[in-house]
Amino acid sequence: MRFPFSLTRSMSGYLLKKKLTGQKRFPLVLMLEPLHACNLKCAGCGRVREYADTVGQRLSVEQCMAALEDCGAPIVSICGGEPLIYPEIQELVEAILARRKHIYLCTNGLKLAEKLDLFRPTSRLFINVHLDGMETTHDAMVGRPGVFAQAVAGIRAAKAAGFQVCTNTTLYRETDIHEVAVLFEYLAQYGVDGFMLSPAYGYEVFDQPCSDSKPADELFMTRDEIHAKFRQAEKMLSQYRLVTSPVYMDFLCGRRELPCAAWANPTYNVRGWKGPCYLVTDAHYPTYAELVDATDWTRLGPGADPRCEHCLVHCGFEPSAVLAANRSPRDMLRMAVWQMT
Repeated sequence: MRFPFSLTRSMSGYLLKKKLTGQKRFPLVLMLEPLHACNLKCAGCGRVREYADTVGQRLSVEQCMAALEDCGAPIVSICGGEPLIYPEIQELVEAILARRKHIYLCTNGLKLAEKLDLFRPTSRLFINVHLDGMETTHDAMVGRPGVFAQAVAGIRAAKAAGFQVCTNTTLYRETDIHEVAVLFEYLAQYGVDGFMLSPAYGYEVFDQPCSDSKPADELFMTRDEIHAKFRQAEKMLSQYRLVTSPVYMDFLCGRRELPCAAWANPTYNVRGWKGPCYLVTDAHYPTYAELVDATDWTRLGPGADPRCEHCLVHCGFEPSAVLAANRSPRDMLRMAVWQMT
């Protein structure tokens, strides 16, 4: 199975409950950012610049848990910033697991080996390590030599200790899919449980990406370029355990359209509920309900908002794929077969 049975059972029961109650907009994954401080400054990241004035602030564990209670999502993606430098990370993870939620702990891997003793292996905890290529490429993207080696050492230690580990690789305009195949083959020997692929999002809201050495026209793709890149990726990487769902992959490859469902992956950070989505910021709201009610969701997405024109990122469209599959018996069967393989 690509995902633990406990996750499949929790999500299926959650979706059924929402369907029976007739609720139209509800969260699937809480993107929880307990802090925005980070020990890297990656080329494709907009967080360092967007939240420069709050980078020294962090949420308390109590605030994090209140946000989880507010939205009720079955899955929590702990991101940031770098969550492994959050001083209360052990307490936060334990509190979320005690609520029987599932966690994706998203990390650059620099402190993974050092911090492993803070956690215990469980089917409800995935460690998600970001790697954008083999050593030379990845270290160039994060702006520091030695990061790839430390991240891989962390992955090896985590797998040896019995943790579930997946990786997330962002595809940029200059990404060589052959190199990604080499990366996945390399990581497979250490027992990595799954590989996530994400298209880069162009942070045109800023003057330039965080890395001055990587101009935007080298990093970010148009919608058509993303389709072409993912068709190549699908062809070359299908032998690996991808955790990019087949419905979402159809969308990434340009075979079908999906609406943006950014409300399903809401972001909570030191400023509140970030709206309208993880990537674009118009306002912050005190409650999840206010985020949903105050946002005109019909004005988002390609063709509606120019900031969304070339966005196919998973935080807006992977939940759309899940919801679309939940409405279609054919897609539901396809997702079930994919999950079991």
